[in-house]
Amino acid sequence: MGIVAGLDSSAAFTRIVVCDTDTGAVLRQGYAPHPPTSAAGEPGEDAHQAGEANKYEVDPQSWLLSLGEAASGGLLEGVQAIGVSAQQHGLVPLDRQGNLVRPALIGNDRRAQVAAADLIDSLGGRSAWAEAVGSVPQAAQPVSKLRWLVRQEPEAAAKIAALLQPHDWLVWQLLGRPARRITDRGAASGTGYWSAATGAYRPDLVELALGHAAALPEVLGPSDSAGTTPEGLLISAGTGETMAAAFGLGVSVGDVVVSLGASGSVMAVHHEALSDPSGMITSFADATGMHLPVVHTLNAVRALRGTAELLGAEDLEALSALALTSTPGASGVVLLPYLEGERTPQLPHTAGSLSGLRRESMKREHVARAAFEGMLCSLADAMDVLRDRGVEVRRVFLLGAAAELPAVQAAAPGIFGAQVVVPQPADYAAVGAARQAAWALGVSEGTLDPQTPPAWQGAAARVLEPGDDLAVGQAVRQQYAATRDQIHPGAFGTPPS
Repeated sequence: MGIVAGLDSSAAFTRIVVCDTDTGAVLRQGYAPHPPTSAAGEPGEDAHQAGEANKYEVDPQSWLLSLGEAASGGLLEGVQAIGVSAQQHGLVPLDRQGNLVRPALIGNDRRAQVAAADLIDSLGGRSAWAEAVGSVPQAAQPVSKLRWLVRQEPEAAAKIAALLQPHDWLVWQLLGRPARRITDRGAASGTGYWSAATGAYRPDLVELALGHAAALPEVLGPSDSAGTTPEGLLISAGTGETMAAAFGLGVSVGDVVVSLGASGSVMAVHHEALSDPSGMITSFADATGMHLPVVHTLNAVRALRGTAELLGAEDLEALSALALTSTPGASGVVLLPYLEGERTPQLPHTAGSLSGLRRESMKREHVARAAFEGMLCSLADAMDVLRDRGVEVRRVFLLGAAAELPAVQAAAPGIFGAQVVVPQPADYAAVGAARQAAWALGVSEGTLDPQTPPAWQGAAARVLEPGDDLAVGQAVRQQYAATRDQIHPGAFGTPPS
């Protein structure tokens, strides 16, 4: 038996799990929040501007401080290898000496929306980007952040000589800041200048965004080792949080992961990269050598929280209980949950709609039920975007705190038309990073095949079958689709009536 560790450096904290290399059993865990940082704007900015900067900018040293605290107390004693997963879409710009040019820009930064639109036009449209790198520029992506820096901080942009993401920077620091900088397929696929289809960078897109060339990290394979620390600890390739979580869950071809946050995402393991001219599919690479096409919605749990406030429900649990006093179909009430505009379908300037109200259906429980059904039907629409491109859907992993709500579990199997798996809450990104560390360690010792990851125990989960609810769930979807197509004709290629 060996011992490995996986760390997940998210936007707010670091989690570390120490696992048995053979079974994946978690032996011990560590946690620490990221300390507050002082990454503010330039002198002379008013308090509001500085506050805005602090929401999106961070001193990367805070990630190391958090890591050190999470690993304190001998947590890593006996560990032979470690894997790193980290928040995606962050940008760590370095100068020629390897020093920070400015604070890191993190993934939830939306200031580059105009820059992203500018880049789309500069290359000739959405389809040109989808063909080039499997995604269309969004504000969060590093490629868009580069164009934003050129426009907003030209002096800083001119000093940039090398580009890293949070995962890349952490691995580089753990290895002692060697001349060689590395990343992996998963992290690289979120940059906007690396193609999952070709497995190669597009340096011309970096120049398009930044105005000059910059050094990019070497992309390692899933079972490769990045090197060893000065203390002799093996470091695996690592990956982004999304890819690490999928690896930790143990998903494979035929599995779809639906994540219920304020916004939603639907991703699937697939054998090839998908190019989507509409831009609804983002073509990520996974942590095993396969692909992770992802479709995002802008509205998921935020629709439930808004409905809870509207109806005076104390919390989501109360909203769920209220919804279950209604019946499937919510007495004809349909909520299109496009409260923040929508990305799938592409309706950025639309608003949500509450439809089908009659005197007998104007009751709190029906509106509550419509909120749950609307959220799930919107995610089922996103899943159909993948199905229509040949992605197999045998079972659906449902993640997020809202996945535990009885109203979600009651409706999801029928609406999704597949077996639904609700894993027990766990640090799946950290577990995935540890599994990758075990893989790299086994390959280095000659005990594992470079093409076959260790077969760890699957996540403990509740399994829900559609059963007799399938016909009912599909009827709910038909009611939702009819309302959607009436209000937004052509949103999914449906011809206007």
